[in-house]
Amino acid sequence: MEFFYVAYTEDKRLVKGKLSATSEEAALNLLSYGGYQTVSLKEVVPFFNLQKLAARFSRVKPKEIIMFSRQLALLLESGTDIVTSLELLQSQVTNRTLKVVLGEVASDIRGGSSLSAALGKHPRAFPDLYSRTLAAGEQAGNLEVVLRQMADYLERGSTTEKKIKNALTYPIIVAIVAFVVIAVLVIFVLPAFTGLYSTLGADLPATTKLLIGTSEWLIDYGVFLLLGVVALAIIGFLYIRTPTGKYQLNKLMLTIPVIGRINLLSELARCCRTISLLFKVGLPLPEVMSQAIHGTNNKVIAEALTQVQQELIRGEGLSKPMAKRNIFLPLMVQMVGVGEETGHLDTTLATVAQTYEIEADDRTSSAVGLIQPAITIIIGVVVAFIAISLVSAMYSIYGQVNF
Repeated sequence: MEFFYVAYTEDKRLVKGKLSATSEEAALNLLSYGGYQTVSLKEVVPFFNLQKLAARFSRVKPKEIIMFSRQLALLLESGTDIVTSLELLQSQVTNRTLKVVLGEVASDIRGGSSLSAALGKHPRAFPDLYSRTLAAGEQAGNLEVVLRQMADYLERGSTTEKKIKNALTYPIIVAIVAFVVIAVLVIFVLPAFTGLYSTLGADLPATTKLLIGTSEWLIDYGVFLLLGVVALAIIGFLYIRTPTGKYQLNKLMLTIPVIGRINLLSELARCCRTISLLFKVGLPLPEVMSQAIHGTNNKVIAEALTQVQQELIRGEGLSKPMAKRNIFLPLMVQMVGVGEETGHLDTTLATVAQTYEIEADDRTSSAVGLIQPAITIIIGVVVAFIAISLVSAMYSIYGQVNF
């Protein structure tokens, strides 16, 4: 960091200049050691900073936060202080955003800030849940343990998301290729046969007439159809950006056949993991519920958790409010009740989360296993219909010519 300073020398001369330092406090110390009495000190902010611009548009991947958490825990356990640990990690990371963030975090800690407070200033890199959990670890004096727990928590969530993306990649690619192939057949191949049939003037079968009519309609009005689809997509996108639209979409994602159950299991597993982790580090249940609400991506579940939190504050416990709402599955409600009675809520909810994650993985694999043959059958039917229509037309023309 560079600073512009105005100061008096020992012989009372006013001087101006620039100096480089890791923080404002370090700059003041440097001036003081040099015999200067500082009048003003301002950080030099360049009009165009390529490094910060690149950092703004690049994201920090979960695996980088996971690696950072485990390495920081290891350094702290070895007796290295936080600032030195952050500087070592900053020199190793390759992500520009994370490198800039770690530099600013180290600077804030030198200025007297805690690690959790310094990380909390960078929610794009470190979620609110991360900084709050570390704050609890700082208070309890087990920051290294909490860092490892957060790494495990983030790794489980990242692994689940990666499995779902990998499972859906192949069906999506097959569907796109099938759409392109069918579009080429209908728009480019069929018109060539249509010209041939028109020249011969033969009476075509009904399937061929239907196919040619569909092809001609798509050629004539396909642009309008595409514009209509794009317009509907834009309207739908704008609608789901509204609170009502987003709520309705989230509700649909929990009730749609096959996929709805998978989404519900995934969201409840994430919720159980969050509550288990925060309860284990010692946060009070009302605050734990607040973090669980912020941690879910589904507005329907967030609303249900908010209602549970309100009843929890009124003294009704956790399992009874959950039992009133069908969004929370019976296993989760029962295990929460057991955890409340035994005082091991973190353990019971971790078990529930693992159970739901396994079920979600199995259902995802089964759904993908059904999607692949379904797409293959649909492609086969469409291609077979086109082929039969063309071949039957050729046989029809051949019969009429012989007659």
